Amino acid sequence: MTRLTVAVLLTVLSISVSRTAFAAERPNVIFFLSDDQRADFLGCAGHPILKTPNIDALATRGTRFQNAFVTTSICAASRATLFTGLWERSHKYTFGTPAIDAAKIDASYPAMLKRAGFRTGFVGKFGVSAGPGGTDRMFDSFVPLNRNPYFKKQSDGTLRHLTDITGDKAIEFLDSCKADQPFCLSVSFNAAHAEDSDKKNHYPWPPSENGLYDDVTIPEPLVRTDFWKELPDFFQNGMHRERWFWRWDTSEKYQHNVKAYYRMITGLDRNIGRVLTALSQKGLAENTVVVFMGDNGYYKGSRGFAGKWSHYEESLRVPLVICDPRTVEASRGRVESRVALNVDVPATILSVALGQPDASYQGRNLQPLVNDQSVENWRTDFFCEHLMDNASIPKYEGVRGERYVYARYFQNMPGGEFLHDLQTDPQQLKNFVNDPAYAETLTRMRARCIELRDSLGGEYSLENIPTLKYLREKQQAGKK
Repeated sequence: MTRLTVAVLLTVLSISVSRTAFAAERPNVIFFLSDDQRADFLGCAGHPILKTPNIDALATRGTRFQNAFVTTSICAASRATLFTGLWERSHKYTFGTPAIDAAKIDASYPAMLKRAGFRTGFVGKFGVSAGPGGTDRMFDSFVPLNRNPYFKKQSDGTLRHLTDITGDKAIEFLDSCKADQPFCLSVSFNAAHAEDSDKKNHYPWPPSENGLYDDVTIPEPLVRTDFWKELPDFFQNGMHRERWFWRWDTSEKYQHNVKAYYRMITGLDRNIGRVLTALSQKGLAENTVVVFMGDNGYYKGSRGFAGKWSHYEESLRVPLVICDPRTVEASRGRVESRVALNVDVPATILSVALGQPDASYQGRNLQPLVNDQSVENWRTDFFCEHLMDNASIPKYEGVRGERYVYARYFQNMPGGEFLHDLQTDPQQLKNFVNDPAYAETLTRMRARCIELRDSLGGEYSLENIPTLKYLREKQQAGKK
């Protein structure tokens, strides 16, 4: 054997050892995301009917955040936040806007992990536009899967449910990974989003869940269904009410659709279990951090509403579970009460994988909370907003605090201002804006809203939030 051959072998061995060491010291990450699932729709959150055994098991081994929220309650803006670590007012993306700009895509958690040597994968509902070449810079393996229909014809002529296909493709990604390279896999289910184009079968569930929940009667919605009548006209005539008539306006329809919706959630939970079983069989479970979250909340008939979009708890509050196998035994199975946001997830993923988030991120690393550590100056409130330009969904900005919730539907003033006291009125049935006893609190919450808003991009305008500007330019171009 020549000296050159020995040198080459030593170099190859050195690279192999260094890559293996890198893989060992950098844990893998799997991020599961559900669609249209609010915080209480989990067995581990105390739901008396819904079965989610695999997510429950993650919570038993990890941490469930009982005060987890999204900063914008709609899939497009929320998913942009989950990729970029920015509020909507900063990333400027929702339905009808231009693609997320290239610099923000390059700072997204998958793009940064890919550049750092991780194998990155995506399966399921992408939900955003990353611009030319964006997904190539983010992912080594990109498998977008979309509903409408949920059942997809296979090569042998049979039909397979999209949720099961999502599980299949996630497992295929795991099978493609090598032991000497860490990975980050993002699995975004379309479930349990309704099939809006089908007014009779809104929630087509996987066949494995046939018959589930047939023997139960679903309780009435969380908040009485005539509450909408007490709200201003702009609320009464919006998409919340329109879609309520599609899904929840009769007891028969309510029972059928809720059971179907629950079957879809149990179906995605089953597929999470399939993926985690494959992970364990490959011997990777002890070095893989698993995150589960919902992209936004869901009314499910509460308040006489369908959808999400607004400032009430059903819309903003989502499930969040983080299971880190490296966590000490004493910290496992905890329910964390400190506020966590969707904007924190990318900061947490990068902190887990690389040691720290990107400097551009506006969220915070949740690892200390998972480890039950004290953290100085942890948030006690957060800015929330909805800026999509749709005549049926009013825009708003607000602050959700520990006790008080403030919201301003700024294009529907003065009647579009809300102040709630969660201590005396946890269901947010009262609006204290005109109550003299709350005048000082109202002044303080108004100021806090402006303070947070201005730190994240400033007042709504065509320049700051380009939705209207972009749509108008498209319309003008079409007329030429």
